[in-house]
Amino acid sequence: QNKRLDRVTSTAELFSRYSHLKENAKEFRSKPPVTVDPKCLLYVQQREFAATTPADNSVSVFGSADATTCHLVVLRHTDSVFPAWCRSTIRFLVSSDSSFVFTIVEFGVLELHLVGGFDDDSKTSHKLSLNILAAFQKQKEDIHLETCCITDMNDVVVDGINRPVVYGIAVNVKTGEVFPASFPHRGPAEDLRSARTFMGGQMAEVYDSTKEQIKIGPCRWAPNRDIAFWLAQDDDTILQYLSTSPYAEPPHFVQHIKSTIQFLLDHPSADALFPGGQPQRFQRTEQGEWERVSQQ
Repeated sequence: QNKRLDRVTSTAELFSRYSHLKENAKEFRSKPPVTVDPKCLLYVQQREFAATTPADNSVSVFGSADATTCHLVVLRHTDSVFPAWCRSTIRFLVSSDSSFVFTIVEFGVLELHLVGGFDDDSKTSHKLSLNILAAFQKQKEDIHLETCCITDMNDVVVDGINRPVVYGIAVNVKTGEVFPASFPHRGPAEDLRSARTFMGGQMAEVYDSTKEQIKIGPCRWAPNRDIAFWLAQDDDTILQYLSTSPYAEPPHFVQHIKSTIQFLLDHPSADALFPGGQPQRFQRTEQGEWERVSQQ
């Protein structure tokens, strides 16, 4: 519907005032998640973004998962599918990092899809939802909000605990279809990319669409043996101190955190991971795997 969205003070007000967004969100969250074939996927981690066009021969689906308070954003140009994909924390959306979105919004009419957040106790999701909406409302470009399955409308109570209904989504870069999704494979370089985020890395572009290659880093972090402390802690302690939503995380959250910390302990300096200060690059093989490109 071609209604201009006015500023709102809460997500409840948003869905009360614009009933079509509420109905669309209900329909979206009712869809069963699709398990995405890794041979066509570019998985986007936290504080990463990627963009491409339908002409891409290496990627046909962008996707991301494990979003609790985080929000997933897809921008699609209505003429030539051009998704600008990010999975972002509150830092990205309330700091200067949010400028990344608007470097892509330079042309024509765009469709905007927002998914993520839930009714968490700290209201982190609510604040993030309002910040995202306000950021897009400031833009001069013609942006149509097509999907808005956020916070209130992405919330379900299970055993007395609020959780997101949809944790992950994907976008088909050929057709522009956005749908709930799950991902059995999240590479390449999953631990490296998670380590970058864990150590405070900012929003980064991870795909070179001109070469059809994933590009990671170079990254930098300082040695920190103190983080070994967390490897000896129980699950509840890690959830309470290292999660924005300790009661809503997916089952593999703690193992993922420990794997990331072990990677950082095994690589106290990132320099050796990036010979000559060059990024790690990966290209799709004929078998559909991401293979590391040797440095020349």
